[in-house]
Amino acid sequence: MAKLEIARVPVLSDNYVWLVHDHASGETVAVDPAVAQPVLDAASDRGWRITQIWNTHWHPDHTGGNAEIKAATGCTISGPAAEKAKIPTLDIELGEGDHARIGTHRADVIEVPAHTAGHIAYHLPEDAAVFVGDTLFAMGCGRLFEGNAAQMFANMRRLAALPPETTVYCAHEYTQANGRYARVAEPDNVAIATRMTEVDAARARGEATVPTTIALERATNPFMRARSVEELAERRAAKDSFRG
Repeated sequence: MAKLEIARVPVLSDNYVWLVHDHASGETVAVDPAVAQPVLDAASDRGWRITQIWNTHWHPDHTGGNAEIKAATGCTISGPAAEKAKIPTLDIELGEGDHARIGTHRADVIEVPAHTAGHIAYHLPEDAAVFVGDTLFAMGCGRLFEGNAAQMFANMRRLAALPPETTVYCAHEYTQANGRYARVAEPDNVAIATRMTEVDAARARGEATVPTTIALERATNPFMRARSVEELAERRAAKDSFRG
């Protein structure tokens, strides 16, 4: 099976939209398009036609481009069944155990509620890729807006169980801020200190720091490394008020 080509499209202040292209079928998926025109332009510049949108959750900075992209391309929009009422453009409702496809590539749908009540992720096992929206970030996790620490702890355990080489495509450039907290949460973690040196240098050059990998998050993410629900809850509350 030919490998998918995945392109990062920076939009708004710190969002990333991911364009996933299958050369064999000519299909292109836009993952969590916050806005339309930059995403349409990025696809056009590559000679790609957007045929699908995959939403991970309902927040406007993940769905705001849906209607305009659909009007421009006729694409099909898939997203969490539990959030259909909040994503009026949804065509295909997805939940745990369902699959999305781009050409012959299969994405397994994983329910990861906590940031929002119906949040899902798309795991493409044969491509060693997972699109996690706002559930998992580089050295961080999403805020608990509609769920709780027990749900997020379960999410972290589940994602940590994916193969270590899995590439993680999250939706925001939060790594530097997350890493500052990670150093406080685990001051003796050499892997975090080493990673932050690299992150600070990359950001100084204006470079993106994602995608990441499951292996790297296992080593440096204080939320994935939390040993209990209580520890994750403490770390999430501390991060919410952290000003370092």
